[in-house]
Amino acid sequence: MLAKYLKTIRILLAVVVFTAMALLFLDVTGIAATYWGFLAKWQFVPAILSLNIIVIIGLVAATLLFGRIYCSVLCPLGIMQDGIACIRQIIRPRRRYSYSTPLTWLRIAMLVIFLSLIILGMASIAAFIEPYSEFGRIMSSIFKPLYVAANNIIAANEPADSYMFYHVDYTVAIPVVIVASITLLTVGTLAWYGGRTYCNTICPVGTILGYLSRFSWMRPMIDHSKCIGCGACSRKCKASCIDAKKGEIDYTRCVACMNCLDSCSKKAIVYAPRTLHPTHEYAATSEPDSKRRDFLTAGLILAGTVAIKAQEKSVDGGLAPIAADKLKPSRRVRITPPGSISHKNFTTRCTACQLCITNCPNGVLRPSTDMTHFMQPEISYEHGYCRPECNVCSNVCPAGAIIPIQKEERTAIQTGHAVWLSERCIAATEGVHCGNCARHCPTGAIAMIPVDADAPNGVKIPAIDTERCVGCGACENLCPVRPFSAIYVEGHEVHRNI
Repeated sequence: MLAKYLKTIRILLAVVVFTAMALLFLDVTGIAATYWGFLAKWQFVPAILSLNIIVIIGLVAATLLFGRIYCSVLCPLGIMQDGIACIRQIIRPRRRYSYSTPLTWLRIAMLVIFLSLIILGMASIAAFIEPYSEFGRIMSSIFKPLYVAANNIIAANEPADSYMFYHVDYTVAIPVVIVASITLLTVGTLAWYGGRTYCNTICPVGTILGYLSRFSWMRPMIDHSKCIGCGACSRKCKASCIDAKKGEIDYTRCVACMNCLDSCSKKAIVYAPRTLHPTHEYAATSEPDSKRRDFLTAGLILAGTVAIKAQEKSVDGGLAPIAADKLKPSRRVRITPPGSISHKNFTTRCTACQLCITNCPNGVLRPSTDMTHFMQPEISYEHGYCRPECNVCSNVCPAGAIIPIQKEERTAIQTGHAVWLSERCIAATEGVHCGNCARHCPTGAIAMIPVDADAPNGVKIPAIDTERCVGCGACENLCPVRPFSAIYVEGHEVHRNI
């Protein structure tokens, strides 16, 4: 009886998961990350990078039991492709799928390239073909700006006594928008014309789980005593894996969508345990040919050399707008989020999914345009500063690039140290009383000392205790000097506790 509703159950679960995953990147309140941020940690590649053994075992076990249900229920990029294919089906209801010869050589080649990049610690490049990260960039760079714009329009038209909606600032990096747009166009086009062509040709997760699903306990099977060879199942199969003429199913490409079950008027396809002997009710189906998969492009890995700096907003401590924009200083060492431990740990594990960036309440995380860690987040303080009580990025990271830290730990993690430039400081160059950096330093690492020791009440300049500085960037962000601050933070390649 349950088999009758398998497709409906699958669709309902997929809709819930997709909605939740989309809100993880779109939400501006932090509620989504608090209540269902665990869904990001259930994604296959982030679980491997973070060595989340429980999740890895769970996903492998689910695949061995039920086939590639991950691809149809948990993978947001896969569900998005189903949505695109569904829209195409509504527009052109007579559009049908058909069996295609697998491009096994291409799938294996993409998997080898992907694994090689991961092993070499080049996760940011491997992320170009990693489905969860691709989905994250599409949501955070293309759809979140639209979401925020809609929110701000509503907030601007709300009554003065209403606080349900409030204005939100959100900026995007042009190179990431370009990459996300190319990804959406490529994946969307393949889904529009071929259903799950992308998943069954280039996606490394699809390849790994596909070969595991060859041994799955439950699977769609053809009862040859009932099959009349009409091909209805093949025309409904978005994975193009049913060869109706031979009566065979390529289980490495089957994504367990259950479309074939209700397409057969003779009920010749059932989802049942493979242990049923072929001489009984259901005939065994052969394993897939070792040939090729259909794919329309092999050029997804983009040489993103566009070095357009991210948009910048100038605000003095979140209070008064300042006339000139504050610009990003040139740092010898980039600043990575607290909890990332070191540049090596961060670079080798981060898949540039943008989840930490889109959930950062302080606006200090942005995608890097440096090709050595392209699209991976780095900290910069034009929008705000990294508040010592904030640990949001460490809580949402699914890949172990930023390990979870407590709020109490954050104040003791030194991600960098402040550097004072006397030639830019108005106190040193113009004799102006300022002290803005010292007043706003949350750790008391900056003290104002007199320029002239014989005049203790005269003009004072900042002196930095680098042992107490945690690199939060409050001094850099709130320095009134424009366009470059007179004090800035230099990153540390290895973080330390102070």
